[in-house]
Amino acid sequence: MYRYLTLLMFLASSTCFAQSFSDQIASHREKYKADFVTNEHSPLKEGDLKYLRFYSADSNYKVTAKVTLLEGEKAFKMPTYAGTTAEYIRYAKLDFNINGKPTQLTLYKNVALSANPAYKDYLFLPFTDQTNNKETYGGGRYIDLKSGNIANGNIELDFNKAYNPYCAYSDGYRCPIPPEENDLALAIKAGEQKYTGEKKQRN
Repeated sequence: MYRYLTLLMFLASSTCFAQSFSDQIASHREKYKADFVTNEHSPLKEGDLKYLRFYSADSNYKVTAKVTLLEGEKAFKMPTYAGTTAEYIRYAKLDFNINGKPTQLTLYKNVALSANPAYKDYLFLPFTDQTNNKETYGGGRYIDLKSGNIANGNIELDFNKAYNPYCAYSDGYRCPIPPEENDLALAIKAGEQKYTGEKKQRN
């Protein structure tokens, strides 16, 4: 009887966690959609939001990554899909396990953005993976982080919050191309999927 009750309590707590996590991701995505409507530079209007698609929330894609800060890095020009470049610095290496596989990504800091006090702690994580051109946008996806999120040499990395660059919806935007070192040899089935609406042309 004790084992049975323990099992029931474990299953109940697991279900509550799953529901709570799903609710958190659902709330995050509603805010993400709302930002398209309020941002004057957005490529999407309210009527376009029905074409946004996402993987179901999956806590297996929320991981803790070990952060190794990179010292003495020089700024480099990261190409964009518009043919321009933007200056970034390689900020840190992130090491983590995802679905049992050791994985590494590089975290970047935008030089121009970091000069603005309001965005000085913003960090940029672009990546490509094996879902690109199939289930997700071919140009890769992004995750936004902040240096303040780093605690005790670790940072929480949630691929459920991976999103498409504006270039997935419209031409004419300067979307950074994820560097080759952030090309993952695995499928990240989390976050935003391909946009199913018609791609626009920016005015």
